Amino acid sequence: MTIDRKGFSRRDFLITSGHLGIGLGLAATGLLGAPAIIMAEGRRPTVEGGVMSGDALTDRAMLWGRASMPSRMLVEVADNPEFRGARQLPWVDVLPSTDLIGKIDATGLQGMNTVHYRVRFAALGDERAVSEPMVGQLRLPPSTPRDLRFVWSGDVVGQGWGIDESRGGMRTWEAMRQVRPDFFIHSGDTVYADGPLQERVALPDGSAWRNIVTPAKQKVAETLNEYRGQHAYNHLDANFRRFAAEVPMLAQWDDHETTNNWYPQEILDNDLYTEKNVALLSARARQAFLEYMPIRLPASAPQRIYRRFSYGPGMEVFMLDMRSYRGPNSANLQDEESSTTAFLGENQFRWLRQALNDSTATWKIIAADMPIGMVVPDGDQLEAIANNDPGQPLGREMELARLLQAIRDDDIRNVVWFTADVHYTAAHHYAPERASFKAFKPFWEFVSGPIHAGTFGPSEMDATFGPEVVFQKAPPEGQSNLPPSAGYQFFGQADLDAESERLTVTLKDSDGNTLYTQVLEPEARSASA
Repeated sequence: MTIDRKGFSRRDFLITSGHLGIGLGLAATGLLGAPAIIMAEGRRPTVEGGVMSGDALTDRAMLWGRASMPSRMLVEVADNPEFRGARQLPWVDVLPSTDLIGKIDATGLQGMNTVHYRVRFAALGDERAVSEPMVGQLRLPPSTPRDLRFVWSGDVVGQGWGIDESRGGMRTWEAMRQVRPDFFIHSGDTVYADGPLQERVALPDGSAWRNIVTPAKQKVAETLNEYRGQHAYNHLDANFRRFAAEVPMLAQWDDHETTNNWYPQEILDNDLYTEKNVALLSARARQAFLEYMPIRLPASAPQRIYRRFSYGPGMEVFMLDMRSYRGPNSANLQDEESSTTAFLGENQFRWLRQALNDSTATWKIIAADMPIGMVVPDGDQLEAIANNDPGQPLGREMELARLLQAIRDDDIRNVVWFTADVHYTAAHHYAPERASFKAFKPFWEFVSGPIHAGTFGPSEMDATFGPEVVFQKAPPEGQSNLPPSAGYQFFGQADLDAESERLTVTLKDSDGNTLYTQVLEPEARSASA
């Protein structure tokens, strides 16, 4: 079924609104006003694709909405779902220059714990023409000890598997929503801008996968509007809209937001693209990503994706960007560090080291968009950190070795890595006694995904940093790119107990079934901490 990506209907809105319990009852409250209610539908904006929140701090959060036409975004916040005593935030005009997206940094939320927000759009020049409202909620990070839960995963609408409503759509979003997390770490590949969809995909059992297809999803993305259309597509899924309205997001990007395995210096050799300059493509992709994600952009660095978030004394999250500052893909065997071996890049490296040192949280959560010890090929070159050479660090491994040694030398404790990217789920333990490079503290890396994409794996492991595969679940040997209906869609869940400060990490499938659990005991703080 091919549809216009702007065709998210008023009926769709009402279905989503009904789930959140607002229905049409607000029409009777006077919030919309009688003239707006009887306004001809064509003169009134609608809320397109739901609402979202993200980048929450103890007293503020980013709120996101998209309109059907140029209009004024009106947002109210309250500490209760009935919106008693609601506060109106400063309005924002939404225009085609931002694809009709409005983002508001809602401040002054301290003490609210759970924030309820309501989004409407008013037609420019006609204040009576106001959209139906859509509501969302988010839980703010604590400043004092509190139990915490987050989920993480990545890889959405990849390898030709789009939204098949007859199969329940993108079901992993609903499985994650059901566990009621405080926040979600999106580990990258938020879209597959390089993966066109077909309306019908034949399956081995004789049935067919039937994708919703929009114009933007019929070709690889090259223009800004095509990249925007990749993100807008995900909002057609009811599971995603429900999740996004209830769970604040911390988003990062990887390669498929632009094109497969890209690096900034690349010139494409791909007949699907008329534009071969990846630096230009990634600039367009970055703009679309930053528009469609509820990310706070600092005035001093409006294009920066790496950032950090405190969740009270128990946890701090460090969101990395392993894509924007890397050197070219290669055999990854260089024996000296240079711009060709960069992965984080020197500025991000220094930022991360200093941020880890500054953190007073018990657990330091490093959200990485690519894994450490897994070998990820790019043809006859290598795409990730590992180089499939079990000896001393070479190529991109040298930067990671320097980081791991800094964590050891600075006595940074309780560092755990979370990632996706490889389209299966695993738990890896790294230890110097098993490693060629030994100057680091033991640590865990947890992998989970995809949310909704083809499944692959398992990957070969590089022995340089001594990984042990404690658990993994991947498709059977010889089978790859299985559809989401095959059951190999995954997410992870992490639970912090405020009293004991134990961190329990659970790997789950798209039905919410527990596959593996690891309980991590915190290493005590040093006396000087």
